Amino acid sequence: MTAATTVYARFHDTALRRGEAGFLNVLAETAGIYGITAGEISYRTMLDRVERRRTAFASKGYGEGHRVGLLLQNRPVFVELWFALNALGVSVVPINPDLRMSELEYIIAHSEMNAAFVLAERRDEVETAARQAVRPIPVVTDSDDVPAAFGGAQAATTGDGATECALLYTSGTTGQPKGCVLTNEYFLHSGNWYRDVGGLIDLKLEGERMITPLPLFHMNAMAVSLMAMLSVGGSLTMLDRFHPRSWWQSVLDSRATCLHYLGVMPSMLMSAPASEQDKVHTVRFGFGAGVDKLLHAPFEQRFGFPLIEAWAMTETGSGGVIAANVEPRKIGTSCFGRPAAEVDIRIVDETGNDTATGTPGELLVRRAGADPRYGFFREYLKNPQATAEAWDGGWLHTGDIVSRDADGDLHFVDRKKNVIRRSGENIAAVEVESVLNRHPAIRQAAVAATPDQVRGDEVAAVIIAEEAGADRRLAEDIVRWSLEQMAYYKAPGWICFVDSLPLTATEKIQRGGLKDFVARLMHDGAFFDLRDLKKRQV
Repeated sequence: MTAATTVYARFHDTALRRGEAGFLNVLAETAGIYGITAGEISYRTMLDRVERRRTAFASKGYGEGHRVGLLLQNRPVFVELWFALNALGVSVVPINPDLRMSELEYIIAHSEMNAAFVLAERRDEVETAARQAVRPIPVVTDSDDVPAAFGGAQAATTGDGATECALLYTSGTTGQPKGCVLTNEYFLHSGNWYRDVGGLIDLKLEGERMITPLPLFHMNAMAVSLMAMLSVGGSLTMLDRFHPRSWWQSVLDSRATCLHYLGVMPSMLMSAPASEQDKVHTVRFGFGAGVDKLLHAPFEQRFGFPLIEAWAMTETGSGGVIAANVEPRKIGTSCFGRPAAEVDIRIVDETGNDTATGTPGELLVRRAGADPRYGFFREYLKNPQATAEAWDGGWLHTGDIVSRDADGDLHFVDRKKNVIRRSGENIAAVEVESVLNRHPAIRQAAVAATPDQVRGDEVAAVIIAEEAGADRRLAEDIVRWSLEQMAYYKAPGWICFVDSLPLTATEKIQRGGLKDFVARLMHDGAFFDLRDLKKRQV
């Protein structure tokens, strides 16, 4: 049998082989939140749904060169639409449901998407964003008939490994998110890597059951979790999000054999009282990143399975993934393993020279062998300069500072880029600043990360107000206004009003000085704590 070269072909082959075996599992809690049917969706049932969708899209002229936005959270219909479109050579643009008007406008315009399938309650907003972006695409729900694609028909193709499969947006330091063009090869290799890597995260063929609370608009759930289960014929339980109080019940109900996590999850789970039921589950391992090194060993002892730390980013996919999937894992440190033979790395200082053992530097990665970009993103859409900068010298510059110990294991140190990482979300400080500076009461705003025990980082904003007498009421008004302008996690959790900001000679914000400035003001108790206002907008 010829090896599959597209995501749809991989799914089709697995579905024919697995038949009535479970593919996607919807728990009762998730079904209630989403208003959908609970239960297991078999491979055969999903294949039937995908084929019906494919026929409908084909009849409306969808083909290679089209892009379709998906704002559907972790509903199974996301997967259904993705696979059907992929069968015709169409790319999908997963949309973070937390994005608001200005962010939606940007993504619709920048991606040049031709249609969007969205939640019913977001339809009007997305239609408005499309009009304001001067790209009036059809915006429909998954229960509507397939609309004609904006811009006219394109020829459908079966596609191959090089065909664009998805466009994922990732935060950068230049303000606007960058669109990572991801090919079929990117997704297929990610599934293959997980299927074949072995060690402590060895997956069993045709019987594995994975649970993840991570969103499908991130590469982890879309390219790693989903493609892994597709590649071994397993079943995936996707939650709407992480619910600490019901998490273990969800694990039990899903009959999960493995799970995916973010660093914030173990911290929250460890804060609950210990119970005799803590080890009553069938989980063999957890796979993720960012666990608190002081909680790593206690978590494993309490719950009875290892948390396997790994490193990757949207740009690397699994082509450059590094994981601590073999012993010794050096629990209690920031170790995330060592690169496998197929991944080359360098750790360099600011001049581009390799650092000595134990000396931190920026991590550079590439694929070993003839194709250094195999399994990585293809490019940043419409941004050849950023793509070239990312691959300067033939190595992907990650922006992450790491060190290598005498054994060759890598340890995470810090982020070089000015990115705030809150509960697994990357937030560009300059993007938040550009929004805050539009508020009529703000003369200038500067944003930096401040440590948060639960979420890793929190957004701290230092603001020069237009008028004297700025107080907590104004700070609360700014946060509430921010929640209407951007995703809730980007809004400031802390606000401090000041008379001046640390600036460079060219009147730019002095980033290094800002970090120290924020730390000093936080120590002095000058910030208003507004974290309780940061909630998802309904």
